[in-house]
Amino acid sequence: MSDPKLDSQWLPHVVAAAVVEQDGRFLFVEEHTAEGLRLNQPAGHWERGETLIEAVRREALEETAHRVEPTALVGCYTTHYPRRDITYLRFAYVCEVAGFDADRTLDDGIVRALWLTPEELASHPTPHRSALVMRCVEDYLAGRRFPLDFVRHA
Repeated sequence: MSDPKLDSQWLPHVVAAAVVEQDGRFLFVEEHTAEGLRLNQPAGHWERGETLIEAVRREALEETAHRVEPTALVGCYTTHYPRRDITYLRFAYVCEVAGFDADRTLDDGIVRALWLTPEELASHPTPHRSALVMRCVEDYLAGRRFPLDFVRHA
């Protein structure tokens, strides 16, 4: 017999996202999602056994072929998708490009990586994955920064 407390247990999906800016342009991915083609920062699920910083490095590499190095935390955000009843907890990190692997195959579902100004992002015909895409850019531009040790792993 199942325990009603466990049946109703709610768990967010934890995501690490890379906010990467170079010369006024930000790194994004165009990706296939359950809702169709969307724009997003390089981002993905935090996997067991890794730190959030390791997760953001891995996701950026897998989705864009760019090696990145986190320098600060922009913020921690939540968003809820009622249609699928999923809540995401997003840790967005400021990252610098540390290399590029031109021969690397991008993750399944990723159409391409692209560099956009905030204005190009706002007017791009491909919808954003969530409102957090623009929010993270706005917070970055506003100078929001938290030290990397803001999130500590025991």
